[in-house]
Amino acid sequence: MFPNIPMRKYFAALHLVRNRRLMCDFACRCRTFSCKGKGFMKASTIAKTVCAVSLSALCVVGITACSGNSTSGSKGVGGVAATVNGAEIQEEEVTASVESIRSQMSLTDEDAWGEWMVKYDYTPEKVREEVIDSLVTKQLIIQGAEEKGVTVSDDEVQSYVDQMKQNYASDDKWNEALQAVGMTEDEYKSNIKTSLLQQGLMKSFEGDDPSDEDVLSYAQTYISSFDGAKRSSHILFDADDTETAQSVLDQINAGTLDFAEAAKTYSKDGSAQNGGDVGWDKLNSFVSEYTAGLADLSKGQVSGLVTSSYGIHIIKCTDEFHAPDELTSLDQLPSEFVEQFRSSLKSSNQSKAYQQWLSDAKDNADIEIKDMPSGLPYDLDMSKYQSDDSSDSSSTDGSSGSADNEVSATDASSTSSDTASDSGDSETKKAA
Repeated sequence: MFPNIPMRKYFAALHLVRNRRLMCDFACRCRTFSCKGKGFMKASTIAKTVCAVSLSALCVVGITACSGNSTSGSKGVGGVAATVNGAEIQEEEVTASVESIRSQMSLTDEDAWGEWMVKYDYTPEKVREEVIDSLVTKQLIIQGAEEKGVTVSDDEVQSYVDQMKQNYASDDKWNEALQAVGMTEDEYKSNIKTSLLQQGLMKSFEGDDPSDEDVLSYAQTYISSFDGAKRSSHILFDADDTETAQSVLDQINAGTLDFAEAAKTYSKDGSAQNGGDVGWDKLNSFVSEYTAGLADLSKGQVSGLVTSSYGIHIIKCTDEFHAPDELTSLDQLPSEFVEQFRSSLKSSNQSKAYQQWLSDAKDNADIEIKDMPSGLPYDLDMSKYQSDDSSDSSSTDGSSGSADNEVSATDASSTSSDTASDSGDSETKKAA
């Protein structure tokens, strides 16, 4: 059985699976290293930034993330496949990308590859065209970043790599992780650099500031998702300090110790300076033990001792939000919700401006695609795989459409997530 997904969607989907794990795992760990005391958070601004990069930049870059810049191991034909404003895309890079995809899709067998192309109405020429298109987009991003003065230094890239390496016990373990996502360290660095260039390029576009009317309209659409939101504070103790935690809890319950003051004095978490406040649960994501402890609380109530992998928590529900039957004013919302909606809209406007630039850049670019040379390893005689069974064709069309819709829905979800990821610390994912 062949993967039930057209190649144009697979190009984007495959590299996300392979790179997201490594990049996001790295990013989420960075918080612990750089923000001591905030280690209980699941993710951070740093994590959101890099994960957003992987979710936006690499999706534009396409299959280059699958193959990196390597051509080793591919039996490619040399020469130039295309030029973009004079910049060359080598045929070997195209071939390496296609061969990497075939490997990931278990289509290295010639007959399996040929039958798959027939199933999804592809030819070797169409495959090459789509791969080149994604490489053209990557080149336009690089050229656009240069024109706008967006740069990423080698030191900046290396700092990401060095921090990532700290999460592995040895160089061998690090290399195993890279191999698991099909990259060498140099390829990983190249992907990080291109991704950060794309992110910097996107940020160079000014999104229109949304009006209060726009924010209100946006809020009216999504406010039901925030119904029942709870804001909380907590005090975090070391896992082996049950005696102190119980003593503090007893004093709080007796009314002899203020919760916020106790957090400032005893909490091991970085939120201590803010009286333990960790914000609204609908704008964050806490570890399951914390979520369960908070769920049982109403406004003003304090939990018992809640144990998680981060230590011992005392949780206080400091506020609750219930969506009004009719939302007519932003004054009906917590200020954090309003700022979140406003930030998301601004990010969306910025993304639209960037996408328009990218579309115009492609339309106006001097792009020359060379004729497909003979002897490419993915180029087959397709006549032996053609089928006269029209029902198969109809079935294929239907399943392809279904796959397109399914992936498109996933893309829309990812876009929403990515837009939120750029919207500020109010969406920092947390775990307590």
